Amino acid sequence: MINLYNTLTRKKEPLRPIIHNQIRFYACGPTVYDRPHIGNARSAVVYDLLFRLLRHIYGAEQVVYVRNITDVDDKINAAAKLRNIPISELTTEITGYFHADLDALNVLRPTHEPRATQYIEQMIAMIEKLIANKHAYIVDANSKDAGHVLFDVSSDPDYGILSGRSVDELIAGARVEVAEYKKNPADFILWKPAAKDDDASSIFQSPWGAGRPGWHIECSAMSTDLLGEEFDLHGGGADLMFPHHENEIAQSCCANPGSKFAKMWVHNGFLTVNGEKMSKSLGNFTTVKELLDKGINGEVIRLCLLSSHYRKPLDWTDKLIDDSKKQLDTFYRIIQNNEQTEIDTSELVHSLSDDLNVPEALALLHRAPKNSLKALGKILGILQQEPEKWFKSGADDSAIQTQIAARQTAKLAKNWAEADRIRNELKRQGILLEDKPDGSTDWRAE
Repeated sequence: MINLYNTLTRKKEPLRPIIHNQIRFYACGPTVYDRPHIGNARSAVVYDLLFRLLRHIYGAEQVVYVRNITDVDDKINAAAKLRNIPISELTTEITGYFHADLDALNVLRPTHEPRATQYIEQMIAMIEKLIANKHAYIVDANSKDAGHVLFDVSSDPDYGILSGRSVDELIAGARVEVAEYKKNPADFILWKPAAKDDDASSIFQSPWGAGRPGWHIECSAMSTDLLGEEFDLHGGGADLMFPHHENEIAQSCCANPGSKFAKMWVHNGFLTVNGEKMSKSLGNFTTVKELLDKGINGEVIRLCLLSSHYRKPLDWTDKLIDDSKKQLDTFYRIIQNNEQTEIDTSELVHSLSDDLNVPEALALLHRAPKNSLKALGKILGILQQEPEKWFKSGADDSAIQTQIAARQTAKLAKNWAEADRIRNELKRQGILLEDKPDGSTDWRAE
């Protein structure tokens, strides 16, 4: 039995499937206007770990995981205008980057990956339900703000159930858009009219005029369509708890009376860089691609993102990267020197089943039998490479081959001192040379 901390109830509790022996869960995916940064990657890796664990326990066919792509949004419109390219070109490009970056981090593709633009009809249908149920209102057609449809938070007595605060407290503690067409400052947009200079691909027809959906209704419509009016678990970053997840609950439950929407809510903690909030203005904004381009292996990045308990803050530092690399090197050396076999993984599963306790799971790996690391690492999404490939992945093979050729030339000239110097220099860099009987030389990382 998996136990997870449920933000909704503020306690750790067992994940009990609504449908026997089947788990259905949703995690918020990217808004595809820019490459994913390491904060985005932490969330993706955390829910990938949960996906792997659930598949191991229930079987791959019994776990339905939905992670969306938000491909209609004000930020996307702004980014496309800035680059002077069509929105479809931007969203296709950034979605490709997102997949490539997550592939490098050994993140599995979800069962379903819906794009918001494919679910406009479902969003309109949910908004119509909310209007019919008197939980949403249409801005007067004679108003300059005509075409807006908003959720009326005063109509929902349970609004604030996730964050545990009243409407007034939520307004005071968060930036909400103050607009004269709102009945209440906390009311949020379900549908908004198109602007004159909007790209045609971001404009959709609706009963309230041409425009596009609000961000919150997108996730509600996609999750409900693919998982049902009630499903087991909803995940995302702690920064999404309010207003995004709070609003998802309100509109989903009000559109479908009697539904509780997601039974359990799981949130991963914030990520900082050297103790500071990550931001472009501070110059510490780091994308996954930038780390990969620096030669940091994707598996190292993944282990960094899993190194702290998922609910706790994670501070990204050079030391964290170095420690994760050394830890993986240690494991791969053990795998390289021992035949690996499939073994009982119950102890590791037990650790992860306690609210995804990765630190405890990693401690287990350090004391595990030598022939068990690959099997245990599979659940964590690490240690699946061949050791030889792993040790060579962080080295500049062409530069090393140049050094090997220079050493061969020195040996032919019987300049043994130079040959030894080159060998020792490479050893200092962690590269061990292996002279073969046929006269050739291979290398491996120490």
